[in-house]
Amino acid sequence: MSLKSFPINNVSRIIFDIETVGKDFEQLDEATQDYLLKYAESEDERQAVRDSLSFYPLTGEIVAIGMLNPDTMKGAVYFQASGDLMLPFEEEGIRYESGSEKDIIVKFWGSVKGYEEFVTFNGRAFDCPFILIRSAIHKVKPTRDLMPNRYKDQHIDLLDRLTFFGASRRKFSLDMWCRTFGIKSPKTDITGYEVKDVFKAGRYADIARYCAGDLRATKELLDCWENYIKA
Repeated sequence: MSLKSFPINNVSRIIFDIETVGKDFEQLDEATQDYLLKYAESEDERQAVRDSLSFYPLTGEIVAIGMLNPDTMKGAVYFQASGDLMLPFEEEGIRYESGSEKDIIVKFWGSVKGYEEFVTFNGRAFDCPFILIRSAIHKVKPTRDLMPNRYKDQHIDLLDRLTFFGASRRKFSLDMWCRTFGIKSPKTDITGYEVKDVFKAGRYADIARYCAGDLRATKELLDCWENYIKA
């Protein structure tokens, strides 16, 4: 499905976002468990390690990748659904398609290659490295450079821009930025910490819709940055 239309200022751009889950700690091999718990001294610290597995591509996987054209509000969310795949469906301009992790990564690279500009929230530190490593694990070759020069507009990471490339030391979450600017937060029904439990419960479409909410919130945050902060 093509997400393109007539771009503003002749620049085609796309917002993207991922949702991830960590592997079950007890299913990791003993050497990996020992390595991860090497510096955890208390039970609280050990539990914190178990709860953080979704943050890293070596101990987690992508369960949804969402894309939204901010100029047309058309998009797609590619998501994992264990067992029988769900039929594609469309809601509010977003097309939802299921598959394996490799399937959704391949669909992402096929879609993103036609865009000149990327927009993310914390994409340079999280989404892009995660996608690249998980792609390599599945032997899927990238079609675009997601990590170009940090200071050019080829990749607008809104967390970078809103903290003025680190001049503001505190990095607030997407939820906090949404609340500050009066944007409807996507974190009201599901939070990132709950995605694993929702995935285990088989609520795959709920995760996909949650990802779509992140995309819409990022679009509104992009509007705030472009209209009231960017010179």
